[in-house]
Amino acid sequence: MGRWQALLWLGPSLALIAVVVVYPAVALVGASLGRYSITGLYQGWVGTANYLRLLEQEALPDVVLNTIVWVVSIVAVTVVASLGLAQLLNEEFPGRRLVRWALIVPWAASLIMTSKLFVWLYDYYFGMLNRVLTVLGLLPAPVDWLGNDATVMAAMILVGIFVSLPFTTYVLLAGRAAIPREVYEAARVDGASRWRTYRSVTLPLLRPALLVAIVLNVIYVFNSFPIVWTLNDRNPGFAHDTMITYMYKIAFKSSLRDVGLAAALGVVNVLVILLAVLLYLQTVTWREAEA
Repeated sequence: MGRWQALLWLGPSLALIAVVVVYPAVALVGASLGRYSITGLYQGWVGTANYLRLLEQEALPDVVLNTIVWVVSIVAVTVVASLGLAQLLNEEFPGRRLVRWALIVPWAASLIMTSKLFVWLYDYYFGMLNRVLTVLGLLPAPVDWLGNDATVMAAMILVGIFVSLPFTTYVLLAGRAAIPREVYEAARVDGASRWRTYRSVTLPLLRPALLVAIVLNVIYVFNSFPIVWTLNDRNPGFAHDTMITYMYKIAFKSSLRDVGLAAALGVVNVLVILLAVLLYLQTVTWREAEA
């Protein structure tokens, strides 16, 4: 009877997972195996043809490279910067509570709204960034940050870091606050310097929080659509797209208008993120076993 009672309590959650997760996943796989007209009408089964056609797309290598640069750059810089911010916010100083509240604003705000704000900041004619840099003499002339192929990816990455910092910092701050004070007192008695204490005590004990921060950031950044779409929508083609925005353009915005091909890329996206997370978890588990 106990098992049936447990199933009864879990029933609503399992039903929600089935509706929100399982059914869309099955529908995505089914769509990737079919052919659709430009208006979205189903035209029959094609098997793995969409996956083979996906490999033939000329823009795919550039999009994959963009995605790697996008994810690695944002996650790496965010984690390193968040380690410093978490250490700072863990210390006692006047106005610490206000700084903590201010830090969470970029994460709480709408991504579209934040991205639009940066579009205005980056604006060639009226953007504050160009005005400040030219007044300070750091730029001889304004730069078209979102229209120049040499700067658009860096401009988008900066926004990605900005919106990722609050969550990562708070995860690491929670991990930092959970470390017992006795550990630091023991290190101080042993004569360890602040840097040695941080490297030998804080970082190892922050490993679980770092694991959570990195894995969730990889998933979050890889699947980030609003930032890339909002900042890159003025540029034609796929030169600065990631796999998420590329998938959307294939289905709705490009000359292809191919739902089946976009669904195949969607399945690949899910498999890629699952593989990346599994490899990272396996690597961390192996290192812990070696320690």
